[in-house]
Amino acid sequence: MKTTGKVTLALDDHAGEIICGVDEAGRGPLAGPVFAAAVILDPARPIPGLRDSKKLSAARRDALAALIRRDALAWSVSQCCESEIDELNILHATMLAMRRAIEGLRHQPTLALIDGNRCPPAAVRCLSIVGGDDLVDAISAASILAKTGRDAVLVDLHATYPQYGFDQHKGYPTALHLERLQQHGVSPVHRRSYAPVRALLDRAP
Repeated sequence: MKTTGKVTLALDDHAGEIICGVDEAGRGPLAGPVFAAAVILDPARPIPGLRDSKKLSAARRDALAALIRRDALAWSVSQCCESEIDELNILHATMLAMRRAIEGLRHQPTLALIDGNRCPPAAVRCLSIVGGDDLVDAISAASILAKTGRDAVLVDLHATYPQYGFDQHKGYPTALHLERLQQHGVSPVHRRSYAPVRALLDRAP
């Protein structure tokens, strides 16, 4: 059980299960892959301070990510690239990334707790929990690994495509990103099915 200031989520019905938490990062950006992570925490090695990655500073996320990788029983980070997102759509690409993350765990869970209201098609039994990234420690840990993993990739992409400022906005449709997109056009790592990118491509000669 994890208790927050407002919500208590009881998992007593799942005593004896090998539980992994699963979350994604990067559904909204115009560029870069979508990431997912799965984490099985070690009850004997609790990690204080786990919560929704969006509510943590970058420095705190990085510090917690290192602890998760060190102390968790198992963890896995996976992704779907831009072409897969364009081919499948972002929902199905996200579900595929989650499935890959679950399958990548070195220990097989008996139950996957998924942040949100949908479960990926997976061999393991899944339970979706809306707001789970701030309610369940294992999902919080997955949220942190997915976010830090994706951010690192976008920083690397900035080295290849510095004109877009990926290190600042991580591919999200900020005013800066939209301005640079207009100035420099569509890069190979932009998601062509997303409206602002598609609009530029439609106007191209």
